[in-house]
Amino acid sequence: MSKFPAVILHPHKAEAVKRFHPWIFSGAIQRKDNNVTDGALVEVLDGRGQFLALGYYSSGSIAVRVLSFTPVDSMEQLWLDKIQSAWTLRKNIGITDNVATNVYRLVNAEGDGVPGLVIDYYAGTCVFQAHSLFIHSQRQLITEALKKVLGKALKAVYDKSEAVLERKQKADVTGSYLYGEKTSNEVLEYGHKFLVDWEGGQKTGFFIDQRENRQLLSHYVKGKRVLNTFSYTGGFSVYAAKAGATLVHSVDSSVKAVELAVQNIALNNIPDGVHQAAAEDVFEFMKRSPDHYYDVIVLDPPAFAKNQHSRHQAVQAYKRLNKAAFDKIKPGGIVFTFSCSQAVGPELFDGAVAAGAIESSRNIRIIDHLNQPADHPQSIFHPEGLYLKGLVLSVE
Repeated sequence: MSKFPAVILHPHKAEAVKRFHPWIFSGAIQRKDNNVTDGALVEVLDGRGQFLALGYYSSGSIAVRVLSFTPVDSMEQLWLDKIQSAWTLRKNIGITDNVATNVYRLVNAEGDGVPGLVIDYYAGTCVFQAHSLFIHSQRQLITEALKKVLGKALKAVYDKSEAVLERKQKADVTGSYLYGEKTSNEVLEYGHKFLVDWEGGQKTGFFIDQRENRQLLSHYVKGKRVLNTFSYTGGFSVYAAKAGATLVHSVDSSVKAVELAVQNIALNNIPDGVHQAAAEDVFEFMKRSPDHYYDVIVLDPPAFAKNQHSRHQAVQAYKRLNKAAFDKIKPGGIVFTFSCSQAVGPELFDGAVAAGAIESSRNIRIIDHLNQPADHPQSIFHPEGLYLKGLVLSVE
């Protein structure tokens, strides 16, 4: 007899699980044991009682998120295997012992077979984010697995789950160190220095997923004027300034983020006068900017669509934002434009950008397609895992 309560699927609803998709929707469930509650670990069975998966239950449209497609005897061993597998991938892509970069994503939710868990590594500190009650309940086992796998490379583990858990789930959750204590918050990315506020900043403190795109920007900015919108703590701005841009403007509505961007510019010894920062609404800033002033514009907004219900509104926002950039950029200029809204797929995002291009009446060509880097892997069985989409555009 299983030690876990059971969730039984309707006939013909087991096929998606057999194809290793990690989400089981509520409509697929025929019945469940009485002791299945939010945060419970459950075995998923077909109508004949055959094991399909082990996952955790929640009372939403996605009822079960799968942790394993084979039976599990020990949760301690499961977490050790998951963390080891995630770390091995990062080692194989050359980022765990990189002298120029000591910040990377160690666990990327479904991409690493752990829905609801994100762990980012910042020069010795792992920032742990549980997006579900069950994952948060496993934090000590996960911390022990991190200690075993990373060894001396791990100095601390910080729990940043409060920011992402639903209100009803986080009554007793506060930001705290699960292991070790706060050390230096200075990190390196391709040799660029950044101060990261993982305790009070957005996400886990830094947008690691734009690392390769920031590096790519470096090839387009020498001798150019650059506008970095939704600049947060100045990631793209630092790269642009270090690569020889003559002027870099950082714009973000957060005063705290802009202040940290200014510190990051200073940390990288950027000459005076190259960088200017403004804490204001991006649309208002662009409205009053002179036409054809910037050579390069970066559009990296927060997720305009948090769910499917807000998708149409998000598409309109992407169209409006891109049109504003097309109206302002110099002929021959370059636009880096992004969407991190999972609910807005690549085709929908491309369509929104195209709609903005049509309204601007500029001749615009796509010269590159961008997405998330290798330390943010996507499971081949989970197409929804591709959340970051980007285009590099030439505007005549």
